[in-house]
Parts: sequence; structure tokens; C-alpha cells
Amino acid sequence: MTIDGKTLINAFEAWAPPRLAEKWDKVGLQIGTLNKDIQKMIVTLDVTEEVVDEAIAQGADLIFAHHPLIFRPLDNILTDSGSGKIIEKCLKNDLAVYVAHTNLDVAQGGMNDWLASAIGLQNTAVLVPAQSDSLVKLAVFVPVTHAVQVRAALGDAGAGAIGQYSHCTFNTSGKGTFLPGEGTTPYIGETGKLEVVDEIKIETIVREADLSRVVKKMLDSHPYEEVAYDLYPLKNKEDKIGLGRVGQLSAPMTLAQLAQHVIKVFGLPGVNAVGDLNAKVQTVAVIGGSGNDFIPEAIDRGADVLVTGDTKYHNAHDAKAAGLMVIDAGHHIEKIMIQGVAAFFRDFLNTNGYTGTTVMESTTNTNPFHLVIPHEVNQ
Repeated sequence: MTIDGKTLINAFEAWAPPRLAEKWDKVGLQIGTLNKDIQKMIVTLDVTEEVVDEAIAQGADLIFAHHPLIFRPLDNILTDSGSGKIIEKCLKNDLAVYVAHTNLDVAQGGMNDWLASAIGLQNTAVLVPAQSDSLVKLAVFVPVTHAVQVRAALGDAGAGAIGQYSHCTFNTSGKGTFLPGEGTTPYIGETGKLEVVDEIKIETIVREADLSRVVKKMLDSHPYEEVAYDLYPLKNKEDKIGLGRVGQLSAPMTLAQLAQHVIKVFGLPGVNAVGDLNAKVQTVAVIGGSGNDFIPEAIDRGADVLVTGDTKYHNAHDAKAAGLMVIDAGHHIEKIMIQGVAAFFRDFLNTNGYTGTTVMESTTNTNPFHLVIPHEVNQ
């Protein structure tokens, strides 16, 4: 049995919802449609022409990428070069493109946790916490016959999300009473007659940002003409999420040793290091992509060294002056997401019996940089 695109992506978004993305980011479906069965999907860091050719050759229906193909507004789509050529190939071959960028970075168990785990960090914490959402408790009273239906609607709309769990509710049985007045058309009972109904009180947690959507879905799924429900503002906040991680190495090592370790675990030809190569380090901050803007946070969190990419010259000087060492491993270390995302989808598909859908990992090297090593040239 194959899975349809919407069901597949809904499973992913229950883990790394688009609302977690930075406001400037572009995530979600960028090309094509999810209203189709997915027999093959391919996971990649970047959407290049070579990746699209690979996907077409493999007969893929969906490309799942980390970096957005469409990031800035398009003035035009010219099909003989650049992104226009890629978009045309995707459309002609019914190839959908879905992007999960900073929402995958901050998700628990996502990009930055994979990077921290690869380095071997222990006791990790979020480096740059995101703004926590305010929470609301929703309690709704439902006839027993429709409790399953309403619970599903609540969970599918995003209610009941606690950490890595979704569809969390608490249910209490009781008796509901009501007297339909003149002009009503009650689902249960008769006008002018007091009715006593076996009901379930369903309680769940809702992020305030999702409240209007959740309430609408709840009302749409509820059989009653007038729905009784309560909303309670809560003091507790959503679990802290955010960019980057900071943690401890199992034992101290020199900056040079850590640099060699990073080269090995990420399969790199080399790295740039800022600081005394003989200095000992143990507290390590890591953030995928470009971490220039988060040098102050790494210092504040007591990091000895920041592992990131795209470090600018003057930022490197600033870090060094502040006593923070840096290992610039490049942006491409985020390719670790290919294996992580593919593993997530394979587990979901196998657990739910979608054995007809195949998840492939792109083997195309999308790193635009080549490290050129000096060598003697015969004269």
C-alpha cells in the first residue's frame, strides 16, 4: 500500500510543524501537489538540477529538501537557466518539492540534535531558545457516540501536542443535560423536553496561535447545534525549543583534536579553526548553517568552541577577541539531515503498513565548494 502525499507530510509536520520556522523562512510545498500517491520520494539537502535529474531517473514523485529552492520572490520563471529550468523539469515530470528548513533545525531530534550527536556531545541544551507559545486548555462536552470523531479532529488540527507526543487528551464520563427551546433543531432530544445524555468531557492543550483553527475543526466535527466548551489560559509554557545545541564532550581535547574529529565524523576535506590549536576544549556549541549571528549566545552559554559554517572574517576576529574558539566546518555538514529524515519516514511508513512507498537518499553531492590542495606543478 502506498501513501498519499498529504498524509505523508502531515506525519512529518506533527514532528516539525511549519510554525516552528523563522518568520523570514520559506518552508512547505514549493512545487507541485501533494494530492497524489507517493510511490518514491528522495531526500536531499539542496534542490539542484543534478538532484532533480537524479529524482527523475529514480522515478520519484516527491523531493524532500532542507534548503528552499524558492527563497526570494521570483520576478519571472525563465526555463533556459537557473531556478526556472529546475522548476520546469519538476512540473513536466510531476515532481513535487517540499522544504523543511528552520523548522527542522529547531525540532527536537532534528538537525541540530543530529549534529550534536555526531560530534558526541552529552547533556545538550538549546543554544538559542525560540519564543515559547502561550498555551490554552480546551474542554469540550461530546456525546459518547461522537467522542472518537471529535478527539481525532482536535488532534489532527494540532491540539494535544506535548513534546514529541500528539493527540494528547484526558477524558471524563458524565451526564449532560439540556432543554431545547422553541425554534431549535436538536441533534438529540425534543423541543421543550429536558434531555439527559451520556457525554464525555475531552480536555486537551492548544497553542494560542493554533486556537482559532482548532476550535473551528472541533465545532465542524461536533454533532450538536450549540456546542458547550471551555477555554482556560494556562501559566505553563510550551517546551523550550530553538536553534543550535550546547553540550559537553565526554573528555577534554585540544582544539586541533576536535577539528580532526569534526573532519572525520562529517567526512570533510578540512575545516577552518579560530583560536589556539593547543587549547583544551570541552563545552561545545553547534549550529547548522551559518552561525555568525550566534557567537554572543555561544559565549553566554559558556562554550569553549562553536562548530558552525560560513564564518565571516570579522566575526572570526570578534570571536577570538572574546575568547571563543570556532571551527568552521562549512554549511554542507547539514547533509546529515538526509539520513535523519529518511530514517524518520521509513520508520513511519513501516509502522503504519505503507510498504508500497520507498524512501531514497540522494547521492548527489550538492556542495558548491571544492577544497584545492597545493601541489607541485611540473615545469
